[in-house]
Amino acid sequence: MRDDWKQRIDEVGAELLRRDDPSAMVREMDALDASDRYPYVWPRGAVFGVAALGPEPDAQWRLVEAVTEGAPQDARDSLNSLLWFKAKDDAETPAERRELLAAVGALERERINELTVLGIRYRMVRGDEYARCGTESGPEPPRPTDREPTDRSWKRPPGHDSALPDRGFVLDPGRTQGLMAEAARLGLQDFSYEGEHIPPTMRAESRQAVHDHPELILLPVGFGLIERVGKGWRPCSRIQPTPHDVRRVLLDGLAEIWPQMYDLDTATTKAYARAAERLKAAPRSNEVAVRGETFRVCRVERMLRTGPDGPEPPRPSDPETTEPMQIRPRLDDQGVIRPEGEA
Repeated sequence: MRDDWKQRIDEVGAELLRRDDPSAMVREMDALDASDRYPYVWPRGAVFGVAALGPEPDAQWRLVEAVTEGAPQDARDSLNSLLWFKAKDDAETPAERRELLAAVGALERERINELTVLGIRYRMVRGDEYARCGTESGPEPPRPTDREPTDRSWKRPPGHDSALPDRGFVLDPGRTQGLMAEAARLGLQDFSYEGEHIPPTMRAESRQAVHDHPELILLPVGFGLIERVGKGWRPCSRIQPTPHDVRRVLLDGLAEIWPQMYDLDTATTKAYARAAERLKAAPRSNEVAVRGETFRVCRVERMLRTGPDGPEPPRPSDPETTEPMQIRPRLDDQGVIRPEGEA
């Protein structure tokens, strides 16, 4: 932790008092209680997204794609798609469209972690997901003050956007997110991978990242579904923006998806259906046990490193799962989609 941590905490505390915001004070008390009950950090693994800088000279790095992908190439593919749609829908001239499509072509062929298009600098960025845990209580469930959707129906509403509020998020390490959040950020500032179960190369790169990208940024909180395995837990869903979005994932799994996916027998299928009904009857429930299995809605936090040249890109040891490839149809410089094979 940096020597100036106490000064920073004092500054954030003074700002909180100045605002005189009762709801913010309740959130701070909620976070303080959680820090006592869930004092340990459970790393869930690396996640990747896309950030952009510019074109304004005084611009700050901001996220343009959510930091939720499981591999660097998935983030490159999301940028590929983003630039393709810019070429199709937003380009004002054939020259602009050609520049965007040239970047799309490069992303289809190469593992690129940074490129500049139309004056905007794009970078694949790396973060870490983690959850807070207690000794006996396991990973932290949602807090009472965590955001819930206005419509907590069990069927996803038409046009429902379940994306995290990442797009447009400014990557500013000086951004104030609350007293306890700032204390957590400073406490994790020197976090790196440790333990013999981590390959030496990954440990070395993690330590180097603390030096090269010393500032930590906390990204918007999300939620995920986890399952108890022996004495531990494992993630079994992508991160979602609200606890109820995770409950929908769990309900769909119990009632429809898992019996078909795993070809479950009749007795297990009926037990899952009953568990789904129990979940629907208790709409703020965060845990379901069925036939020896326990599923929990887990609060998921994310952190991202940044340094003098901006946010941390993927590390050499981060595993890749796919190759670069064509994501969208061919587009000419007039914005017309061309059939495959047509010149």
